[in-house]
Amino acid sequence: MSSTPVRAEPAPEWAAVTAAARHPLHAQIASAIEGAVDRGELDHGARLPPERELATWFGVNRLTLRQALADLQRRGLIRRVAGRKGGTFVAEPTVERDLGDFAGFSDQARRSGLVASAVLLHAEEKDARPEVAAALELEPGAPVCEVARLRLGNGRPFVVEESSFPGTRFAGLLDQRLDGSLYELLAARFDARPCRAMESLQPVRADRRAAQLLEVPRGAPLLLVERVAFDATGVPVEFARDLFRGDRTHMVVWSFDVAPH
Repeated sequence: MSSTPVRAEPAPEWAAVTAAARHPLHAQIASAIEGAVDRGELDHGARLPPERELATWFGVNRLTLRQALADLQRRGLIRRVAGRKGGTFVAEPTVERDLGDFAGFSDQARRSGLVASAVLLHAEEKDARPEVAAALELEPGAPVCEVARLRLGNGRPFVVEESSFPGTRFAGLLDQRLDGSLYELLAARFDARPCRAMESLQPVRADRRAAQLLEVPRGAPLLLVERVAFDATGVPVEFARDLFRGDRTHMVVWSFDVAPH
């Protein structure tokens, strides 16, 4: 996160509004700031100037400016931080996870307009621990391929993934390139694309290793997603434990009215 404030003078070209426009001034200000972020003229994580300077940029009073900032905050485009090192910051990009739609991180990032990538942390064949064996319906100690990766969106850390796959069924998996979508690799190389999953979610705090990888303070809120994924025949093909940055993940659940019998 950048702590260098945007200079108030001279005002950038995009900081222009007019009382003669059809939309109210606060809506024009919000649109101008959003547009500057979309064009890369304001970086994600950048601190905006204080309200007084922003109001001077746009030639409005602070009440009008606060209406615009409240709208941007409500839409998740900026965040306000209290304290000496606080201020108004351009929000980091987020990945939206629709819990009713099974997809890997690569697909989730793509839908959110981000470019997904991966840093391989380790890849090795191991004896299945009891909980892994139970999830994958294997005998305890059976071989599994364990792949741990740091997933990035637009080069920024989002999630630490640790996945285990049945070693016998996916022999040779660890010899493949593991820096892209593992689900697409399973489909192309083994004809075993995961197509549904059972997931459980739990809020946790970042330990030292997770904090270092995800670039958050130790103890920062994370979301642990534990998952068993199945192929089209209902056979489990993956057991995973993913740690998501809480500030870069937006969970969505669709609910529907169930008609009474």
